[in-house]
Amino acid sequence: MPKAAEYVKTLDLSIDDLSSPEYESILDRAGKRIEEAILFNMVGEPSPNDDIEIPSFPIAVMMVAATTDPLLKRRYALSEAKRVSNLLRDESTEKVVEISNNFNWKIRSIETSVGSLTYDFALHFTDFLKDATSLQDKRWKLVNRLVLNGEVYLTKIEVSRLLEEEIRRYIEGKLNIKVGLLPQGIMDRVDQLQRLFMEKRGKIRLEELPKRISIIAFPPCVKALYDAISSGRHISHVGRFALTSFLINAGMTVENVVDLFRSLSDFDERMTRYQVEHIAGGRGSRTRYIPPRCDTLRTHGICPGMNEICRRIRHPLAYYRRKLKIIRTETPPERA
Repeated sequence: MPKAAEYVKTLDLSIDDLSSPEYESILDRAGKRIEEAILFNMVGEPSPNDDIEIPSFPIAVMMVAATTDPLLKRRYALSEAKRVSNLLRDESTEKVVEISNNFNWKIRSIETSVGSLTYDFALHFTDFLKDATSLQDKRWKLVNRLVLNGEVYLTKIEVSRLLEEEIRRYIEGKLNIKVGLLPQGIMDRVDQLQRLFMEKRGKIRLEELPKRISIIAFPPCVKALYDAISSGRHISHVGRFALTSFLINAGMTVENVVDLFRSLSDFDERMTRYQVEHIAGGRGSRTRYIPPRCDTLRTHGICPGMNEICRRIRHPLAYYRRKLKIIRTETPPERA
């Protein structure tokens, strides 16, 4: 908010000042914000001290920008945006409108009920579409909304969710600044947080996969295995493991994966269920397995041949993420 930015300016802090012991509590809070984003994809409860909480945000932004890691930047921006979205749900409608005005929304508060639904806000449809088009749930499609005189009627929870998208983009923009040389004490903190992120990077990548399965985004190797199983053809042990681990990590349930194998003549439900649950992390070491890398699949003769995307990636899940992004980019938004 502009008032918070003005407050930070009055502190007249310099980068070198932050190395002083008196500002250690602010650096600790800034580091905590980033650490919580890495571990939980959410920034937790704020410090009760405004003199610590408010300046800790721009300092955290500076520290994340200093990592130059696009994935960490994206995760931090989303984590801060989620925090704001959750806080807004308990704020007054006046406060929500005030924050919306920072993004030049044409919004007004209302108190009206239509049938069993109660609405808190009316938002101009162009502002609605700007943020709703990135949300996958069908309820965000304009054709499924109540629209009167060019305004979309929304609850406070829905407006908070749309503001989350605005705030995420706003913070991502701030994270693209170029950070100069930071004092060694701050860089030590940045390096420590970057090491933590690298440790969690694989898990975070899996968390980013969408929960809905998109077969048209499967890499050629997985599509061939999937088609073979669906038609009752036998595949190798490595092929079964690669297919199962891919589908589990792409969001398919254990039940659906087990059902997929029912078409095989040697199907044994007890054994299949045990193996699928083991790969999904529900048994044994409780470790969720990921598919083999592309070079391993080629070694075992599972790769049917590479396409353009295959040549730029090294893992089936990386292919899936990239293809989904291409599909979303190329698919035009539905018209109301």
